[in-house]
Amino acid sequence: CIAEPTAICNSDWEGTPLLLNMLKGKLHAATVTQCDVYYEGSVSIDQALLAAAGILPHEHVHIWNITNGERIETYAIEAPRGSRTIGVNGGAARRFAVGDKVVIAAFTQVEAEKARQHKPMVALMGEGNEVKDPSAAY
Repeated sequence: CIAEPTAICNSDWEGTPLLLNMLKGKLHAATVTQCDVYYEGSVSIDQALLAAAGILPHEHVHIWNITNGERIETYAIEAPRGSRTIGVNGGAARRFAVGDKVVIAAFTQVEAEKARQHKPMVALMGEGNEVKDPSAAY
């Protein structure tokens, strides 16, 4: 596909629709509430926070530590609704500390022709892992 510099190429050479990796949802500036190095792995997230970001249990997520720059990938598991838990588990807990600010993000694949209309679910977090009003940028 040969396109203008600002165009999106919608298919490959055989006409198969191209898929772009796009942000699906994120929790921005959440606070780590627990670290459990002896748990098998994953990140425990309050069910209400998962819903606010459109992240499903067992979904692949990225965690970016705002406090120290650490970046990991794992999967999300449910913590009790209303607990406001963000718990980093397993070996990754050695790279995080209670009180660290983090971004937790999930991605999805979107057909190139639909990518510009795609809107992620973004939950901006406040004190105590309370969801603030949605960002005007999204």
